[in-house]
Amino acid sequence: MVNEICVHIMDIVANSLTAEAKNICIFITRDNKKNFLSMKIVDDGKGMSEEMAKKVVDPFFSTKTGKKTGLGVPLLKGTAEHCGGNFYLKSKVRKGTEIYSSFVLNHPDLPLLGNIKETILVSVISNPEVDFKFHYTINGNRFILDTKEIKAQLGDVPINHPEIIKFLRIYLDENL
Repeated sequence: MVNEICVHIMDIVANSLTAEAKNICIFITRDNKKNFLSMKIVDDGKGMSEEMAKKVVDPFFSTKTGKKTGLGVPLLKGTAEHCGGNFYLKSKVRKGTEIYSSFVLNHPDLPLLGNIKETILVSVISNPEVDFKFHYTINGNRFILDTKEIKAQLGDVPINHPEIIKFLRIYLDENL
């Protein structure tokens, strides 16, 4: 089992980037009253056939050349199911992929969420050509970061410019 949910997020984002996604939406919802944590990642990458989508949850299958195993998605699925939650993967060729997982929040084996601020920041500044939209909801309070909107305000200044990174770090500190 992976020790942080953010590691799963980074793995799925890496898969989305490999699939040439230009838009990646990440939804994280935590509801203490309902004892519920969920994560959904949606991209507009190459997508997969129905047959391929079924194989991706097999730990002994990998789409990467030279690799015989692909553990990211199967580990996420296993963690969700082990922690009393659900998992699904939907994908369409040339349309993209959606991966959803949920967890019982007080399950003793639930990994920590991890550093969501750094996960967001690293994703954004490492992939300036991709538009990210992060929805982070805790007990009904929603924070949204949309890089498409930020880039529109920046004009020709790249989102990974040192001053913009500094601003994003402060903005995330204040809102997460």
